[in-house]
Amino acid sequence: MSEATREADVVVVGGGPSGSAAGVFLARYGLETVVFDRGKAALPRAAYVENYPGFPGGIDIQTLSDLLHAHLAEAGCSVHPELVESVKRSEDGFRVATDEGTVVAADAVVAAAWYDGSYLRPLDDGELFETHEHHGEQEERFAPDFPDEDGRTPIEGLYVAAPNGERNAQAIVAAGQGAQVARSLIEDRRQAEGLSGVVARRYDWLRPASEFTGEWAERDRWREWFANELGDHELSEERFTELRERYIDRAFETKRSPEEVEALRGEGHRALAEHLDPEAMLDVIDDATIRAYLDSRE
Repeated sequence: MSEATREADVVVVGGGPSGSAAGVFLARYGLETVVFDRGKAALPRAAYVENYPGFPGGIDIQTLSDLLHAHLAEAGCSVHPELVESVKRSEDGFRVATDEGTVVAADAVVAAAWYDGSYLRPLDDGELFETHEHHGEQEERFAPDFPDEDGRTPIEGLYVAAPNGERNAQAIVAAGQGAQVARSLIEDRRQAEGLSGVVARRYDWLRPASEFTGEWAERDRWREWFANELGDHELSEERFTELRERYIDRAFETKRSPEEVEALRGEGHRALAEHLDPEAMLDVIDDATIRAYLDSRE
């Protein structure tokens, strides 16, 4: 990024498992999300990862990192290898400054850098940092219990995915925590819009077309459900209708036909294959595999 001020809905500090998961969820919701990823990271300390679900043979650190960043880009995040030096309060949010002179004005910030929270010091009111003993010496560190378990903090707009208690010690746990923190942020925004309860929560999934059959193929059934789930509210009729119809629009946008699912399957496999060792892929392909594949396509 050039030395300039830009605007974003959310800045995520850290591009490891927690920051990447948060970024993917936020960007897929439609928030303009900037991810800064440079500094002391936890993942490279591992020699190899063998307990990340979906990789039965394990996954090397570089490939996992490449896949995480590729997913961020696919989701629509803007990813930059810059070190965040400070996060300061502004009149309507935060100003995030990097070592390369970039300044981003953001409504919200997700802290996801496990080892170093010093960039948050401008926000400190005496509760963000604590002193502890490390190898016989007194050190000051970011207080891991400052955020709650969902990543919310007493500072409006600041969410913490890492460090957050004991939820960052394993890559897969950190990824789950990042996703949960992003969902908390999204839920808070939806509540600010006037939604509440179940309809304020964000569930990021695609639904098979079979879910939209019978009564659920009709918008009136969705309207009835929305009204029941929202319950008592103080919204004007106009605002209520706007939020309801937008909710239903988004629900129908998740519908995928069997043909669309098959196309997504192919795209997903190709995207994964781009990050795999060609020699390893050739090792598992033989004539029988090719014949079985061709038969399945007929």
